[in-house]
Amino acid sequence: MEQLNQIGLQKADSKQIADKLNELLANYHLYYQNLRGFHWNIKGVHFFQLHAKFEELYNNALTKIDAIAERILTIGQKPLSSFTDYMRVSSIKEEAGLSGAEETVRATHQNLTTLIGLEREILTLASESDDEGTVGLISEDINENEKTLWMLNAFLS
Repeated sequence: MEQLNQIGLQKADSKQIADKLNELLANYHLYYQNLRGFHWNIKGVHFFQLHAKFEELYNNALTKIDAIAERILTIGQKPLSSFTDYMRVSSIKEEAGLSGAEETVRATHQNLTTLIGLEREILTLASESDDEGTVGLISEDINENEKTLWMLNAFLS
Protein backbone atom coordinates (compact mmCIF):
# COMPACT_ATOMS: atom_id res chain seq x y z
CA MET A 1 0.00 0.00 0.00
CA GLU A 2 1.26 3.46 -0.94
CA GLN A 3 2.44 5.46 2.09
CA LEU A 4 2.53 8.84 0.33
CA ASN A 5 -0.38 11.03 -0.69
CA GLN A 6 -0.73 12.81 -4.06
CA ILE A 7 1.71 15.58 -3.07
CA GLY A 8 4.37 13.32 -1.59
CA LEU A 9 3.59 13.59 2.11
CA GLN A 10 3.10 10.65 4.45
CA LYS A 11 -0.60 9.75 4.49
CA ALA A 12 -0.62 9.13 8.23
CA ASP A 13 0.98 12.51 8.93
CA SER A 14 -1.42 14.24 6.55
CA LYS A 15 -4.39 12.63 8.30
CA GLN A 16 -3.20 13.91 11.67
CA ILE A 17 -2.61 17.40 10.26
CA ALA A 18 -5.99 17.38 8.52
CA ASP A 19 -7.72 16.46 11.77
CA LYS A 20 -6.19 19.53 13.43
CA LEU A 21 -6.92 21.67 10.37
CA ASN A 22 -10.56 20.54 10.58
CA GLU A 23 -10.59 21.61 14.22
CA LEU A 24 -9.21 24.99 13.12
CA LEU A 25 -11.80 25.15 10.33
CA ALA A 26 -14.63 24.53 12.79
CA ASN A 27 -13.30 27.18 15.16
CA TYR A 28 -12.93 29.67 12.32
CA HIS A 29 -16.58 29.14 11.39
CA LEU A 30 -17.72 29.99 14.92
CA TYR A 31 -15.32 32.94 15.07
CA TYR A 32 -16.73 34.15 11.74
CA GLN A 33 -20.33 33.82 12.89
CA ASN A 34 -19.58 35.63 16.14
CA LEU A 35 -18.02 38.50 14.20
CA ARG A 36 -21.10 38.73 11.96
CA GLY A 37 -23.30 39.03 15.02
CA PHE A 38 -21.04 41.66 16.57
CA HIS A 39 -21.04 43.63 13.30
CA TRP A 40 -24.83 43.61 13.13
CA ASN A 41 -25.51 44.31 16.79
CA ILE A 42 -22.76 46.66 17.99
CA LYS A 43 -24.02 49.76 19.79
CA GLY A 44 -22.52 52.75 21.53
CA VAL A 45 -19.95 55.44 20.95
CA HIS A 46 -17.58 53.03 19.14
CA PHE A 47 -20.28 51.88 16.70
CA PHE A 48 -18.72 53.22 13.50
CA GLN A 49 -15.21 52.07 14.37
CA LEU A 50 -16.21 48.55 15.49
CA HIS A 51 -18.91 48.03 12.87
CA ALA A 52 -16.25 48.49 10.18
CA LYS A 53 -13.58 46.49 12.07
CA PHE A 54 -15.86 43.50 12.62
CA GLU A 55 -16.76 43.51 8.91
CA GLU A 56 -13.06 43.58 8.01
CA LEU A 57 -12.37 40.70 10.39
CA TYR A 58 -15.25 38.51 9.21
CA ASN A 59 -14.36 39.05 5.54
CA ASN A 60 -10.79 38.05 6.37
CA ALA A 61 -12.02 35.00 8.32
CA LEU A 62 -14.10 33.89 5.33
CA THR A 63 -10.99 33.93 3.12
CA LYS A 64 -9.09 31.91 5.73
CA ILE A 65 -11.92 29.37 6.00
CA ASP A 66 -11.64 28.71 2.28
CA ALA A 67 -7.84 28.43 2.41
CA ILE A 68 -7.96 25.97 5.32
CA ALA A 69 -10.57 23.78 3.60
CA GLU A 70 -8.57 23.79 0.37
CA ARG A 71 -5.39 22.84 2.24
CA ILE A 72 -7.20 19.88 3.79
CA LEU A 73 -8.21 18.76 0.29
CA THR A 74 -4.68 19.37 -1.04
CA ILE A 75 -3.19 16.99 1.52
CA GLY A 76 -5.69 14.32 0.48
CA GLN A 77 -8.30 14.61 3.23
CA LYS A 78 -11.87 15.85 3.52
CA PRO A 79 -12.86 19.12 5.21
CA LEU A 80 -15.79 19.29 7.58
CA SER A 81 -18.71 21.02 5.93
CA SER A 82 -21.71 21.02 8.25
CA PHE A 83 -22.55 23.32 11.12
CA THR A 84 -23.39 20.24 13.17
CA ASP A 85 -19.75 19.16 12.83
CA TYR A 86 -18.45 22.68 13.44
CA MET A 87 -20.45 22.98 16.66
CA ARG A 88 -19.30 19.54 17.81
CA VAL A 89 -15.60 20.14 17.09
CA SER A 90 -15.15 23.83 17.88
CA SER A 91 -13.92 25.03 21.25
CA ILE A 92 -15.10 28.54 20.33
CA LYS A 93 -18.74 28.86 21.29
CA GLU A 94 -21.54 30.97 19.88
CA GLU A 95 -21.83 34.43 21.37
CA ALA A 96 -25.40 35.71 21.47
CA GLY A 97 -26.78 38.99 22.69
CA LEU A 98 -23.50 40.91 22.86
CA SER A 99 -23.66 44.51 21.62
CA GLY A 100 -21.27 46.57 23.75
CA ALA A 101 -17.80 47.55 22.64
CA GLU A 102 -15.85 46.01 25.50
CA GLU A 103 -17.75 42.71 25.59
CA THR A 104 -17.57 42.14 21.83
CA VAL A 105 -13.88 43.04 21.66
CA ARG A 106 -13.12 40.79 24.66
CA ALA A 107 -14.98 37.90 23.01
CA THR A 108 -13.10 38.50 19.75
CA HIS A 109 -9.83 38.59 21.68
CA GLN A 110 -10.63 35.26 23.35
CA ASN A 111 -11.66 33.68 20.04
CA LEU A 112 -8.41 34.80 18.40
CA THR A 113 -6.41 33.47 21.33
CA THR A 114 -8.07 30.09 20.77
CA LEU A 115 -7.31 30.19 17.03
CA ILE A 116 -3.65 31.08 17.61
CA GLY A 117 -3.26 28.22 20.08
CA LEU A 118 -4.61 25.74 17.54
CA GLU A 119 -2.45 27.22 14.81
CA ARG A 120 0.67 26.75 16.93
CA GLU A 121 -0.22 23.07 17.42
CA ILE A 122 -0.71 22.67 13.66
CA LEU A 123 2.55 24.49 12.94
CA THR A 124 4.44 22.00 15.12
CA LEU A 125 2.77 18.98 13.47
CA ALA A 126 3.31 20.33 9.97
CA SER A 127 6.95 21.21 10.66
CA GLU A 128 7.66 17.72 12.00
CA SER A 129 6.04 16.24 8.87
CA ASP A 130 7.90 18.45 6.36
CA ASP A 131 4.53 19.84 5.25
CA GLU A 132 5.81 23.21 4.09
CA GLY A 133 2.51 24.15 2.43
CA THR A 134 0.66 23.93 5.74
CA VAL A 135 3.57 25.61 7.57
CA GLY A 136 3.37 28.57 5.17
CA LEU A 137 -0.39 28.88 5.44
CA ILE A 138 -0.40 28.70 9.22
CA SER A 139 2.70 30.88 9.78
CA GLU A 140 1.18 33.71 7.76
CA ASP A 141 -2.10 33.38 9.63
CA ILE A 142 -0.44 33.38 13.06
CA ASN A 143 1.42 36.58 12.19
CA GLU A 144 -1.77 38.30 11.07
CA ASN A 145 -3.81 37.06 14.05
CA GLU A 146 -1.13 38.12 16.52
CA LYS A 147 -1.19 41.64 15.06
CA THR A 148 -4.98 41.74 15.39
CA LEU A 149 -4.67 40.51 18.98
CA TRP A 150 -2.21 43.32 19.71
CA MET A 151 -4.70 45.86 18.30
CA LEU A 152 -7.55 44.41 20.36
CA ASN A 153 -5.34 44.62 23.47
CA ALA A 154 -4.65 48.26 22.68
CA PHE A 155 -8.39 48.94 22.39
CA LEU A 156 -9.09 47.23 25.71
CA SER A 157 -6.31 48.97 27.68
